Amino acid sequence: MNDSSVLEGVFDRFLNSARVFKDREMLRHDYVPENLPHRTEQIQLLGEIVAPVLKGVRCSNILIYGKTGTGKTAAAKYVLNKLSQKAQEWRLPVRFCYVNCRWVGTEYRVLSALCGALGIEVPFTGLALGEVFDRFRKGLDAHNGVFIVVLDEIDALVKAHGDTLLYELTRVNEVLHFGRTAIVGISNDLRFKDFLDPRVLSSLSEEETVFRPYDAAELRDILLDRAKSAFCDEVLSESAVSLCAALAAAEHGDARRALDLLRVAGELAERESAETITEEHIRRAERRIEHDRVVEALENLPAHSKLVLLGVYLLAKANTARAITGDIYEIYCELCNQAGLTPLTQRRVSSLINELDVIGLLNTRVVSMGRHGRTKKIRLGVPRGMIGSVFINDERLERLIKYTPRCLIGAANS
Repeated sequence: MNDSSVLEGVFDRFLNSARVFKDREMLRHDYVPENLPHRTEQIQLLGEIVAPVLKGVRCSNILIYGKTGTGKTAAAKYVLNKLSQKAQEWRLPVRFCYVNCRWVGTEYRVLSALCGALGIEVPFTGLALGEVFDRFRKGLDAHNGVFIVVLDEIDALVKAHGDTLLYELTRVNEVLHFGRTAIVGISNDLRFKDFLDPRVLSSLSEEETVFRPYDAAELRDILLDRAKSAFCDEVLSESAVSLCAALAAAEHGDARRALDLLRVAGELAERESAETITEEHIRRAERRIEHDRVVEALENLPAHSKLVLLGVYLLAKANTARAITGDIYEIYCELCNQAGLTPLTQRRVSSLINELDVIGLLNTRVVSMGRHGRTKKIRLGVPRGMIGSVFINDERLERLIKYTPRCLIGAANS
């Protein structure tokens, strides 16, 4: 049987199978529903903070904290979409621009996105950052209204590039004549403020709110609410919804994970021409998603975090038992030189190791060294082959995957 016949069979089987989904887009991360169960209190607070812009007054800057999947982005978009609708109804000059800092990656691209929202053309590359910011500032004044900047995963930008851009954004109102701007920062890292200069912190965190994780009962409500529009009638079993909510609640109350589990389980059922999504579909979806999540986490790490992880990878590859912070830092500095980057301080690298431990890419354990004190033993938290297969596709890391640090050459010869 040739490839064409195989595909014909796949497509025909799909078209003739029982329908599972009515609208699978309802289960995507970027879908903002008309109803956000168990977030009414947070929505009301955000609404009260931004409401002054409807009278032409700049609202306070806001920092929104919470773990992944706690509804931060959905709530912020929901409130600002409603705000925009009200502003259009009253013909008020109010706009907002949403930027995911992890996706865009650099300060230049963040500013380019903000300029685009104001109708200002900026080339993809080629301008000095100061020139782009000047264009942005002039665009704000030309807008002659309130412009709300939403910076999602703001911690990723600061960790990779520092807080210079944030400082400029928090001070730009001082030089504006007609326009006004406010910042909504969204962070998954509750320690985000530790990375900010005090001058930035005092201007940025005028208002703060923390989104707590959902419990299993709340996740079940969210899933049932979305399932009404996402699935055909009687496709989703009650036991599958309960299991899905329980698994996601065990993972820090992550609604995104719950929705992903439900969507992937539905896709598995669809491929099998099953008429009902069962608990077994949910469990298989969990195994598949876990693999995909690790790959996504590895791909989206900031450059310095990748080099720290690569240092541990090379130590593991050399079968050395010396995976402690000092040895990792030595290899990390060597990798930075090879990659043309300026190494961070050992204290900052120690913080990166802790962050990689929190997300499960590294496992750390403090052990006693007797009279020599205590040290931290570090090992990979994911299979070495998975790191190699992801990093080999990164232009900067492709060569370094095969690199042998000088300290490991010396250890091998001794």
